[in-house]
Amino acid sequence: MPGLIFDVKPYSINDGPGIRITLFLKGCPLNCAWCHNPESISPQVQKMYTKKKCIGCGSCVEECPENALTLTGDGIGTDPDLCKLCGKCAEVCPTLAIEMSGYQATVDDMMKLIRKETRTLDESNGGVTISGGEPMMQSDFLIELLDALGEEGVHRVVDTTGMTSSEKLLEVAERTDLFLYDLKAMDSDIHKKYTGVGNEKILENLKLLAKSGAEIIVRIPLIKGVNIDRKNIKASAEYIADLPGNIAVNLLPYHDIARAKHEKLEQEYESDEFEEPKLEEINRVIGQFAEYGIVANIGG
Repeated sequence: MPGLIFDVKPYSINDGPGIRITLFLKGCPLNCAWCHNPESISPQVQKMYTKKKCIGCGSCVEECPENALTLTGDGIGTDPDLCKLCGKCAEVCPTLAIEMSGYQATVDDMMKLIRKETRTLDESNGGVTISGGEPMMQSDFLIELLDALGEEGVHRVVDTTGMTSSEKLLEVAERTDLFLYDLKAMDSDIHKKYTGVGNEKILENLKLLAKSGAEIIVRIPLIKGVNIDRKNIKASAEYIADLPGNIAVNLLPYHDIARAKHEKLEQEYESDEFEEPKLEEINRVIGQFAEYGIVANIGG
């Protein structure tokens, strides 16, 4: 069964140990207001348009078999009712102003790509990280890929929101060496306000995964105005400290580099209420975790 991929990043050093290849799968049950990969949310192929790259040549308009595109004084307009997302416009765009996000690939396709970098991965004690979106939304493809990686001795990391069925999570856990597990807010109402869903299932699955003996790094985005307050950090530290096993914590300070991606998708990026945390605030968070015997690192 093919998967729907939207990006592959070789030589990644931020998604697990060593040098890694990170595969990004489309589809996510969360809709985080600050999402750095907004093209990951939809489980469908999407068209992305960068207006400043467009030279107004009209090649895409001529190529479109559905007559869905119009050249205007403000760039290329798309009629969503006519566009079939065939990608022909992107194929002829000379400046890459139009891109398609999402393409189908089989496990064999991915393994051929990964095998080309086996030496680098092995020498750095790295491996492959499967991220998203939420990779559990493509669980059949994910499990098949994890099995193929395991057969070749490749270290496997799954980056997850935890918003999935417990049965599916445990099935994936049998094939995973390390989980990167997102924890965005402890208050469910706040979590729902900024991600579109409550956090009850996410917390339940984190506890279940810890009890299973899985290796876990909890990753917390630090966003001023959302989750950096003392109350939320205290609740996070208490919850993690109560979990079985040795759970590591990585802190990911917010930044707004995703603004350009939202513009490409013609989406508004309402980030005015979000702020990057100051160094003293980050140090305070690290100190709060230390009070519970938890070493919190920045990045990772």
